Amino acid sequence: MENTLSNFIVRKAAVLGAGVMGAQIAAHLVNARVDTILFDLPAKEGPRSGIAQRAIEGLKKINPAPLGHPDLADAIRPANYDDDLELLRGCDLIIEAIAERMDWKHDLYRRVAPCVDPGAIFATNTSGLSIGRLSEGFEPAARARFCGVHFFNPPRYMHLVELIATPETDPSVIDRLETFLTTTLGKGCVRAKDTPNFIANRIGTFGMFATVAEAEKAGLAYDVVDDLTGEKMGRAKSGTFRTADLVGLDTIGHVMKTMQDHLKDDPFAALFATPAAFTALVAKGALGQKTKAGFYRKDGKAVLRFDPARGDYVPAGGKADETVARILKKKDPAERVKLLRESKNPQARFVWAVMRDSWHYAACTLQEIADNARDVDLAMRFGFAMAQGPFEAWQQAGWSQVAAWIREDIEAGVALAPVPLPQWVFDGPVAERGGVHQPEGSWSPARAAFVPRATPPVVQRQLFPVALAGEGAPTGHDGGTTVFQDDAIRLWTVAGRGVDDVLIASIRTKVHAIGPGVIAGLLKGIELAEREYQGMVIWSPDDPFSYGADLQSLLPVFMAGGAKAIEPLVQQLQEALLRMRYAQVPTVAAVAHMALGGGFELAAHCARRVAHLESYIGLVEVGIGLIPAGGGLTYGARRASEEQAAAPDANLLEFLKKYVMAAGTAQVSRSAIEAQAMGYLLPDDRIVFHRHELLYAAIREVKAMSDAGWRPPRRARIRVAGRSGIATIAAQLLNMREGGFISAHDEHLGRTIAEIMCGGDIEPGSVVDEAWLMALERRAFVRLLTHPKTQERVMGMVQTGKPVRN
Repeated sequence: MENTLSNFIVRKAAVLGAGVMGAQIAAHLVNARVDTILFDLPAKEGPRSGIAQRAIEGLKKINPAPLGHPDLADAIRPANYDDDLELLRGCDLIIEAIAERMDWKHDLYRRVAPCVDPGAIFATNTSGLSIGRLSEGFEPAARARFCGVHFFNPPRYMHLVELIATPETDPSVIDRLETFLTTTLGKGCVRAKDTPNFIANRIGTFGMFATVAEAEKAGLAYDVVDDLTGEKMGRAKSGTFRTADLVGLDTIGHVMKTMQDHLKDDPFAALFATPAAFTALVAKGALGQKTKAGFYRKDGKAVLRFDPARGDYVPAGGKADETVARILKKKDPAERVKLLRESKNPQARFVWAVMRDSWHYAACTLQEIADNARDVDLAMRFGFAMAQGPFEAWQQAGWSQVAAWIREDIEAGVALAPVPLPQWVFDGPVAERGGVHQPEGSWSPARAAFVPRATPPVVQRQLFPVALAGEGAPTGHDGGTTVFQDDAIRLWTVAGRGVDDVLIASIRTKVHAIGPGVIAGLLKGIELAEREYQGMVIWSPDDPFSYGADLQSLLPVFMAGGAKAIEPLVQQLQEALLRMRYAQVPTVAAVAHMALGGGFELAAHCARRVAHLESYIGLVEVGIGLIPAGGGLTYGARRASEEQAAAPDANLLEFLKKYVMAAGTAQVSRSAIEAQAMGYLLPDDRIVFHRHELLYAAIREVKAMSDAGWRPPRRARIRVAGRSGIATIAAQLLNMREGGFISAHDEHLGRTIAEIMCGGDIEPGSVVDEAWLMALERRAFVRLLTHPKTQERVMGMVQTGKPVRN
């Protein structure tokens, strides 16, 4: 292998094919700040690279957004194969993502090969074509740098990427590509064998075939099936048929065809015929979400489902029987599966059958498709959003008992195929140990051994990688060394990894809500960190970072002492957050998922933030008729003052308005990149793409800041816009209300926010401190608690979970 790969840095990448997948892969590359060129055929009319250009423009309109910020579309360079192949020179990574046609791909390979640098990795994004056969499109010398890389759709959000080598692929190519995909793009990589549809689509598509077959046996409608096979079974919320609509029936059709064409000897092959409903919908052009109709269709606000018997749509809304729903809520997996199997309820029998079929097929195909059971379970978790993979679920339900039940069903002729389970299921180490996952590794039929996890350097950044049931590995909930713990918070350190000199604070309340116990715990953490550690990280092993203040804990105080009794509690929160900001050791918030209201305020008062790409950050209090009171508005005023100081010729109000409007409209970022553009993350804050590298990155940030001689910032002096700023913003709010864009109470809340962030009724250009602005926040918050419109919003949220606009 050339020395050019000894330190694989992707300075520039190219994506060949500007279809749905190609364009979105390009989008995710530029999210990660990789210079990217998007190729397609030359356009017959207009600009020569018009096809790629239109695909780039289309990225701004897709929901969920493939781009971390719409402006990133400008970072993708459009190109075409006729005029621009020379641009491939200098690309470190080339990903081909054209249509699933072997001959088309081979033609393209021959065309681009002369312009591919000798050190570049060339990967084909295919959902199931043979990587070995695809490699034949290159000369033998280039095949060492060729491999398969299977992104799941949509590439920004789906965690799984399957990596597939050929016998001629240099192993270092896979290692380096995995490192790039893991850390730079944030993916969960699983190495799959070069078999049709690889791992996840092989098992997942079989699951769809099986679900359709079992639903027909049970006579269940699509909406009922989706309710049963979604969150109730620990799977994606969208269930089976809604997921098909999201992926696209045409895409699923290609995957089905791969199984039909290349798995004729599969013992379950008789099941692989395309379901009649799929055929009917595709023939109608109803391909799912992208065509606004598939198994489901919206008619105004009403949701309709396809009825195959009528060939038309009927009202949806069918749900699981309450009896079955109660069984599925049982915490003990063994009891749950036993009750489902023994029940006479058709829905319960259906759920058992779907579970049995998935376990049956996974066991029969394991040796063919994967090195070990861990790779199958991780592929299904990462690619199909399952809470557990098939082997995990089987093992937790009781390995030997479930195996016996599956064998009984096979012998009784009720399973989908008369194929016996492999002998390793019943005899030997797996049966003796009670499952395929053990502390020493996961079962590999080919090696007849439990295989430990690989430990390449990139995995060392995941202090607590995804753990499988049965492995017994420590997690972020129980790993490390606990220093202090109560119901609200855990203070602890990572043990034995060279980072035990950094204290970690993990909030333990529901949705990590911030109440008196959390405040006390954070203050204790700061005191400990200043006395004994290099600094402190605030990190939670599960999402969200925090939904904000625990308003429910304030209700008893409010009922007993009225609004005035709340003010001291709000002041305690404010003082605790200022203590965090001016701590004598660096504090770093490791933000992932939601950081709303007080959750954002907590992060904002840390010395720095390390945020996962999928961080949704905002001040949302106006949704319940309140305003931020933990320093969120003070933060906006301070940042506007700092930004204006860096551009002294500019008007302060120009910087302030974005923070006022963001809080006044409850704007929430759609990514960490967008949060940075909003000013809720700072330019020096780090964005991490892999969720399980977040803690490592935050700890390293603390250590780097400490090693550099951390000192807290000077006490803030904030220039404010005063009464003239309030008047200007108030006039804009009045126009919005008269135009019907906001309600009268929204206007009142907006004006209140403006009054606080402008510093109150004082001279424009006055300089105040944080205590001044926080006092304004606190008093306004308390006043609003007694406002009838605010109380309506609070009660509406408590009763329905949805914001009330009044």
